[in-house]
Amino acid sequence: MKFSKVKLLAGVAFAAMAIAGPSVAQEPVTITVWSIDGANQAGPSDTFSKEFNEQSTDIKVEYRTLKFDEIVNETLRAYATGSAPDIVSLDNPDFALFSSRGAFLDITDMVKNSDVINADAYFEGPLNSVTWDGKLYGVPKYTDTIGLFYNKDMLEEAGIAEPPQTWEEFEAAARKMAKPDQGIYGATLSARGNEEGTFQFLPVIQMSGGSYKDVNTEGAREWLSMVKGMIDDGVMSQDVLSLGQFDSTGTFNSGNAAMAISGPWEIERMVKDADFDWGVTLLPTFKEGDERSSALGGFNLGIMSTTKHPEEAFKVLEYFVSQDDRLFPEFGYLPARGDIELPETGVEKKDAALKVFQEQLKYAKPRGPSPVWQKVSKAIFDAEQAALTGQMTPDEALSQAQSTIDSVVQD
Repeated sequence: MKFSKVKLLAGVAFAAMAIAGPSVAQEPVTITVWSIDGANQAGPSDTFSKEFNEQSTDIKVEYRTLKFDEIVNETLRAYATGSAPDIVSLDNPDFALFSSRGAFLDITDMVKNSDVINADAYFEGPLNSVTWDGKLYGVPKYTDTIGLFYNKDMLEEAGIAEPPQTWEEFEAAARKMAKPDQGIYGATLSARGNEEGTFQFLPVIQMSGGSYKDVNTEGAREWLSMVKGMIDDGVMSQDVLSLGQFDSTGTFNSGNAAMAISGPWEIERMVKDADFDWGVTLLPTFKEGDERSSALGGFNLGIMSTTKHPEEAFKVLEYFVSQDDRLFPEFGYLPARGDIELPETGVEKKDAALKVFQEQLKYAKPRGPSPVWQKVSKAIFDAEQAALTGQMTPDEALSQAQSTIDSVVQD
């Protein structure tokens, strides 16, 4: 009788478990991803998030698009209030701000044990931008840099055999090709008072022996004097002080500038819009054979340290990385890895330009890394604006920037 009662109770318990089973089935783990992709057109993060959801049943990605100017502050606020996403994509110079504060998860060991992510495959610059104090806090998402686009037809008309390789040659060529009375400028670039201005000016500082910590170099002063003279003489448009890279390159595409400093993100648009023969060369140096430098652009992906699901978040990260070979063919972005060969497009100008940018990437240096990058960047682009508008001499502007940087950067 006692035995039967036990069997009965066991049977009831088993039945209850069977009935309750479906209602307590484990729900998929939700991983939130924030990025700027998808704001204007489809990008890697929004595309890969959707595809991941189509393949996964135990992990679901909840994706959110934010604006470029808002994502850093929005993520900082979310981190401070305990509502941060699991994964966020940030412009590479902003990464150190989060890594140094412990806001990103240290994934060094996870990467070492990964069959998908190989840290050794990444270019040095992009890898440095996700490294802090010798540890990995993320993975490069994609990269880019800047070079010098030139109008071959205009060079030929001016009797210039080769695109300029030094800044002296750059100025001479720009002055020879400029036709201010016809609204045609010798060159264009972005000296805007924001990160784009720093992005294009910092390489000049670096190739003249400086760094983001040491900005008042002789070469930087000479370059600012050169550009100001070109603006004053109508060789460059006054608009370079307010134009972003997209708009300044548009001036080149329309045939109203003979040269433009810009990046590979413009190639596709240039192929469609530029009704002339064009090419790309490496950024000029101060003297032939001098040290080269270029800006390191692109975004990174990091897992927030507050995530409740680090293993699942890392699986999402691995999936994103596994799609790196699609970055250029589908989105026009350059992979941050040297083990991915870009396919030939069959478009001669495009393929030739890509080879130049891949060469330029060898000399690209990260902005920072520094946890106070935003303050450093502001000091740099403020100095550029002050010098090019004539509010200060180049030496005064860069001296002021150096003083600001010295006060915020702690070695």
